[in-house]
Amino acid sequence: MNNKYRKLLSRESILVTLFISLWCNLLSGQTAMINVQSRHLTSLNGKWQVMVDPGDIGGWKQFWIERKPQKKTDFFEYSFDGAPELNVPGDFNSQMCELSFYEGSVWYRKLFNVFQKKNARLFLHFGAVNYIADVYLNGQKLGSHEGGFTPFQFEITGKVKDGDNSIIVKVDNRRLENGIPGRGYDWLNYGGITREVNIIETGNTYVDDYSIQLKKGSLNDVLGWIQLNGVSAQQKIKVKIPELNIVYETMTNDVGFAKVEFSARFKLWSPDSPKLYKVIVESETDSISDEIGFRCIEVQGNKVLLNKKPIFLKAVNIHEENPLKKARAYSVEDAKLLLNSAKELGCNLVRLAHYPHNENTIKEAEKMGLMVWSEIPVYQHIQFSDSLVPKKMETMLKEMIRRDKNRAAVIAWSLSNETYSGTSNRNNALVELTKKCREMDSTRLICHVMNTQSYVKNEFNVSDTLYKYSDLISINEYIGWYDPWQGKPSDTKWKVAFPDKPIFISEFGGEALYGNKNVSSDEASSWSEEYQEQIYKNQIEMFGTIPNLCGVCPWILFDYKSLGRMQPVYQKGYNRKGLISDKGEKKKAWYIMNEYFKQK
Repeated sequence: MNNKYRKLLSRESILVTLFISLWCNLLSGQTAMINVQSRHLTSLNGKWQVMVDPGDIGGWKQFWIERKPQKKTDFFEYSFDGAPELNVPGDFNSQMCELSFYEGSVWYRKLFNVFQKKNARLFLHFGAVNYIADVYLNGQKLGSHEGGFTPFQFEITGKVKDGDNSIIVKVDNRRLENGIPGRGYDWLNYGGITREVNIIETGNTYVDDYSIQLKKGSLNDVLGWIQLNGVSAQQKIKVKIPELNIVYETMTNDVGFAKVEFSARFKLWSPDSPKLYKVIVESETDSISDEIGFRCIEVQGNKVLLNKKPIFLKAVNIHEENPLKKARAYSVEDAKLLLNSAKELGCNLVRLAHYPHNENTIKEAEKMGLMVWSEIPVYQHIQFSDSLVPKKMETMLKEMIRRDKNRAAVIAWSLSNETYSGTSNRNNALVELTKKCREMDSTRLICHVMNTQSYVKNEFNVSDTLYKYSDLISINEYIGWYDPWQGKPSDTKWKVAFPDKPIFISEFGGEALYGNKNVSSDEASSWSEEYQEQIYKNQIEMFGTIPNLCGVCPWILFDYKSLGRMQPVYQKGYNRKGLISDKGEKKKAWYIMNEYFKQK
């Protein structure tokens, strides 16, 4: 390293370099390159042959070897040839009626043709597989990945054959005691290869990862970095923003890392003006382009500021489910259905519950001017005392941040939902995770969502250790549904342990079956639109009593599938808290919320 370059390396960039190297080593063989859509891709989407394996016999029978009879007396009690087919991407539950509520193993096979080029590298990339994936190429195991909502990849350079090849993936969506999420959660456990599968071709050295966003608190100063993979020597790097005539030049160090720091007069991204710039990252051996917005999100005192101006978060919760198809959402069309419905309601933010949603949803939200709250599935019933759980949480957090850190729409990383301080090791595990999240990305809000407040004599007592480490006081409360009102909503009192922080009502609401009208509006058991409507009227009245209120987020946009909702007349396997039915029909409460957002 020459002296001139040595002077360019600040202490900050050295620390970042060490962190990136540690990160890459930790997740070697699994961590996915970012911005996959702009790379040289061969899609493996489409029909995959499958064998359903409820007895979990594929392991000892070694399905991945694909044995064929060699002698007249040979036979094998399994075969992908002649097997049924499923669409990838897609969940298996919605594609085969006998698998509607299935949780177990399904083996997928895809035959494909490829030719290895000289001085090229090949990667097998999965957008997501729920929940554990074991991946085999031509009879050899590439590796495994745990986690149903984040991308992963395996390098297959030198492992493919010129011509015909076979990929086999064992998908297992069974709930685990030490899984993320754990055994109990309130949504259908859609299993399968639920997002896109691609073979990615790169050069020997390629742009693996980059962060190009505004420095925390700034409106025009970019502070980021570029990371190459496969580097054997220093390389020149250029970051170009043609619309602004920016060409920023730097050099990588001997591990392929380069710091990025420049200023510009950006037109800032906001819900009213979701401006995106074409950004090109060039090395001597690779080039990649992205559409990036620039904005500043922060908390000052009891306000949330977007681009230094107070903003009220008009939000709604969304599950990654297309209600009309009754299937896991994954496509651009699915994203537009959900997000356009949020926009029509009057939202400027979508809380993507309770796991990282697909990239199409994030990118479409960004184009449409919807801020995004992104969350890892640390949801109730998590076994924090299990030594593997904190490591799994950290891996999922890293994979979520790595994929979406350049998306201006993402304003918040949420690290947990409805956990309880009495759970062994909960506080230690989540406080440490919060610290690590701030090390990875301090430019966004970091939150924990709680429902541990008490409600006695019409007074909320809001206190939880995690709020000390959270940028917002995020409260899930269902007064009027799970808890009765204890006085007039307008007389509600609040006692908040951290009174100087903004308060965000991250969940509220109640259930109603669309069309069940003109029934009692004061009996929850009526499951009527009138009862749900009255909950929303009362809640809005109560919002006026909340100190430092920075936003509200009803649960939920659409009715969605849930195994725990077994009322045979009104629920029928659905959580009916949606403002819109699973058939797309607006309930009375929708109009109450729409009018409230118009006034805000």
